[in-house]
Amino acid sequence: MAQPLSALIPRLREICGDDGVITDQHRRRTYESDGLTYHASTPGVVVLPTSTEQVAAVVRLCAETGVPYVPRGAGTGLSAGALPHSEGVLVVTSRMRRIVEIDVANERAVVQPGVANLEVTRAAAPHGYYYAPDPSSQQVCSVGGNIAENSGGAHCLKYGFTVNHVTGLEIVTPQGEVVRLGGKAADAPGYDLLGAFVGSEGTLGIATEITVRLLRSPQKVRTLLAAFETMDAGGSAVSAIISAGVLPAAVEMMDALSIEAAEAAVACDYPPGAGAVLIVELDGPAADVDAQFDRATRLCREAGAFEVRTADDAAERARIWKGRKSAFAAVGRISPAYIVQDGVVPRTALPEVLRRIAELSAAASGIRVANVFHAGDGNLHPLVLFDDSEPGASERAAEVSGKILDLCIEHGGSITGEHGVGVDKACQMPEMFSPDDLETMDLFRSAFDPDGIANPEKLLPTPRLCGERPGVRKGVHPLVAEGAAEQF
Repeated sequence: MAQPLSALIPRLREICGDDGVITDQHRRRTYESDGLTYHASTPGVVVLPTSTEQVAAVVRLCAETGVPYVPRGAGTGLSAGALPHSEGVLVVTSRMRRIVEIDVANERAVVQPGVANLEVTRAAAPHGYYYAPDPSSQQVCSVGGNIAENSGGAHCLKYGFTVNHVTGLEIVTPQGEVVRLGGKAADAPGYDLLGAFVGSEGTLGIATEITVRLLRSPQKVRTLLAAFETMDAGGSAVSAIISAGVLPAAVEMMDALSIEAAEAAVACDYPPGAGAVLIVELDGPAADVDAQFDRATRLCREAGAFEVRTADDAAERARIWKGRKSAFAAVGRISPAYIVQDGVVPRTALPEVLRRIAELSAAASGIRVANVFHAGDGNLHPLVLFDDSEPGASERAAEVSGKILDLCIEHGGSITGEHGVGVDKACQMPEMFSPDDLETMDLFRSAFDPDGIANPEKLLPTPRLCGERPGVRKGVHPLVAEGAAEQF
């Protein structure tokens, strides 16, 4: 049985110091949600460790006393993955923000989890290198949080997600042990525990030191913005570009409502009257970039672009990207409240899914949906807008949000591309996976965390939300019965 949380506080102060433990109710409320404020819970106590040793000591204390803990980075997540436990410890890694090493010879950087994503590139840039994963919140989101959610970004079409750029981790297990996975080498033998940990949303432990791959800065980068009258025309341009064998670093699309929000927030000066804008960025050797850029520009015009703008230097590129990078926060200018969703569909299904989303919005009184997405790989980010002061509006918005994820599954996609499952999408997991699938995931999670104290009620369905509590399966798992797995 778990000990009362109050009994842990003196010991937590011994580990993290008085300034590293927050018990005041008003200060604890600062941490009641991540970037998805639709879900909120005040943490029982907040700790801010500054070292691996402190994280391990805090987690060991939680394991000894049966108290749950929740890891948190910068709090920019969008799935309620860092939603605190009201009777648990919130472990905030934001003070662990040291860049340990920039190893140019091995093209690696070693960082603590609280380092902001963009800071890795800033540290590597003088050496001619950069860190590829680039979430829209890269100026503030932490590398540790990116590890937990397997974050992507605009350039994941060409460069992949966080998991493709992590070669080593130092982690604290749910028992408080410090373990190293991988290192600076390109690969390690045995089971891919590194790959399993990235994207596990804090349910398998806490990363306290991270080794990432650095890439050479490209010789040339060129960006275009094409304006279309309709989303269908923009989608046709995307299909034409990819089908022509052009592989952009990024292909992003915004609809009229998201453009309106961006204009209100940051005055991005996109072409007036656009029903959709497409941003295409290419990078690499100069000759290749120029040839592919000309082809992409031509294909956009052939698809019906009524205006095409190009950028060849950093300042011009920043102007084009300004509206897209601000899109999530910008909708606050046109709506009192919103839910950010994150689903994936095959690129060819985009036109049909976007039409169905428009129908869902039209059928739900007072609910609008702004669409911003990674068009190249079909990763949608619908922003469901509503007035939370209007009775029933929150429920209608949540219903539309859930139906959008249903659409993604129906068209052979996924309920998340890069934001994670967290609390927000746990109820959709049984729609994507069979009971045996979920039980196998539960078995794997329990191998790391048999007591279920590491970020409980996240990722897998729970009774309070919609399903079965994560933990050791009660009864015989089918794989155990077959002799193919061991019950822990």
